[in-house]
Amino acid sequence: MAMCEIRETFDFPPDRVFAEFTDLHRLTDRIESITGMEVLTDGPFGVGTRWRETRVMFGREHTEEMWVAEFTPGRGYAVLAESCGCQYRTEFTFAPSGAATEVSMRFSAKPLTFMAKVMSPLGFLFSGMMKKAMRKDFDDLRRALAERA
Repeated sequence: MAMCEIRETFDFPPDRVFAEFTDLHRLTDRIESITGMEVLTDGPFGVGTRWRETRVMFGREHTEEMWVAEFTPGRGYAVLAESCGCQYRTEFTFAPSGAATEVSMRFSAKPLTFMAKVMSPLGFLFSGMMKKAMRKDFDDLRRALAERA
């Protein structure tokens, strides 16, 4: 199972940071690599929320359908997606750190098909690129928070 994780501090209170991360309708305005967003469910963000996200990864545009599998208001959530023979899981946690918020993002891939299992040992080759992309998303969200401060 390929995995990478980043942890960074945002100089904003947890409720604001959590709201920024979970506002799907504005992600294309805040995260540069996301070029399209289609929310597929009605209602507030929580377990069962589904969306189709188009983003530029590794120089190419990709569209994936994602859904919230776990949700703890204000504290964290987990998102799942299935593509290319793998199940992808991204976990976000938000913890107060004084007046700031420590945000952790953990990404993992579980191979489901024979071919994905054969290729899975090569997953470590993408770890550095994934961390770079994750940090860029964090920078974009931090900038959006600062602009609305």
